[in-house]
Formats: sequence, structure tokens, C-alpha cells
Amino acid sequence: MAQLQAPEAAIGNGTDILCCYVNITSKIQIIRICNIANWYFERVMFPGQRLLFKAPEQSLLEVHTGGTAGAILSDTIPCDRLICDE
Repeated sequence: MAQLQAPEAAIGNGTDILCCYVNITSKIQIIRICNIANWYFERVMFPGQRLLFKAPEQSLLEVHTGGTAGAILSDTIPCDRLICDE
């Protein structure tokens, strides 16, 4: 018989961390977790906006910055570098 898991455990096997990302640019950004299978996280970030989110410890956050011709991948940040104290 299969055991039910809490939503947090099902997503990151209990290793989720609280992260904080701030868009310090003057442009709109799209951030997304890119390396976790069967998991979707993507948000639009306006200039100066701050976002708190939980993600698996091994996650990578891609940052796409908007320009005149579209968005370009401007950074990839390991989520363990964005840890925020609860």
C-alpha cells in the first residue's frame, strides 16, 4: 500500500529551502527553476520586486531579462545561494 506524503515532501523529498530573489534591474525578468523533473516554477518579476519561494535544495534558478528583441538568459543561480532565514 502506497503511503501519502505531505506536499512539501513530495516536491523536494523534505529538502526544500526558503529562498529570496530580488529583481534589482530596471527591466522585467522571468525567473524559473530549470533542473527539477516533473516540477514547474516560473514567475514574472517587475523591477524592484522581491519574491520568497520554497524550492528543492539542488534547484537552479534561471533569470531571463527582457529586452527590445525578447528575453535573454542573463544568469543561472543555485538556489542554495538564495537561502533566506525563516
